[in-house]
Amino acid sequence: MRQLSPQQVLELLNQDEPKPVLLDVREPFEVEICAIQGSINIPLHQIPEAVDELDAEREYVLICHHGMRSQRAGVILAANGFEHLINLVGGIDAWACNVDSGMKRY
Repeated sequence: MRQLSPQQVLELLNQDEPKPVLLDVREPFEVEICAIQGSINIPLHQIPEAVDELDAEREYVLICHHGMRSQRAGVILAANGFEHLINLVGGIDAWACNVDSGMKRY
């Protein structure tokens, strides 16, 4: 799994198609506070059951609050044949600090 900074993920999102899937593994109450536009939410504890619903050929940027839960989600996905995984280093908090200063933080 690649480890990319918020700035690197932003550059990736600004490139041509296909865009990676933004997979937010935080709890729904956290996503209500702030989220990156266009992301889908599957909480970490639901990732094992959701594996069959996800396309293993797609590239995923995994997002959580600080980067630890997303790292764990990546381990689960990698064990299930997913190869194109990116962990957002520092999570949504780092994104708010370095990319989207108007985003709420918690």
